[in-house]
Amino acid sequence: MTTEGLWTYRSRPHQPRMKRLSKLHKILHVDDDADISIIAALALEDVGQFTLRQCESGQAALHEAPVFSPDLFLLDYMMPDMDGQETARRLHQIPGLEDVPVVFMTARVQAETTISLLETGAIGVIPKPFDPMTLADQLRRFWQNHQTN
Repeated sequence: MTTEGLWTYRSRPHQPRMKRLSKLHKILHVDDDADISIIAALALEDVGQFTLRQCESGQAALHEAPVFSPDLFLLDYMMPDMDGQETARRLHQIPGLEDVPVVFMTARVQAETTISLLETGAIGVIPKPFDPMTLADQLRRFWQNHQTN
């Protein structure tokens, strides 16, 4: 084990390899709702001890993400002008951010929406309203599952 993360062994047929598991530190949160952003900041910075950068739109995220270099994108699914899926698609076109995992937050809790988001590459979906006391742990679980798969 290192200070940067955990290690796990993965094996390919006839060729074992070691994969380094990194820790989740930096989150870029994008949500157009100021109240949600305030609650998420408390949950992620104070409770979760993450380094957080917040943007109120997908367009703002496109400017902030390359400078911030997040480990994870936490995106609102429904936003005006550029929704969460389009924001994710455009963020992943930025060199160096192609593989940053995405978790969506949404008030649309229908199974079809969740399945669609997961099928398009999200590592998790969090329904709104969310519990601020468990948000950080939810993100850590999504991150760990993503790291080991």
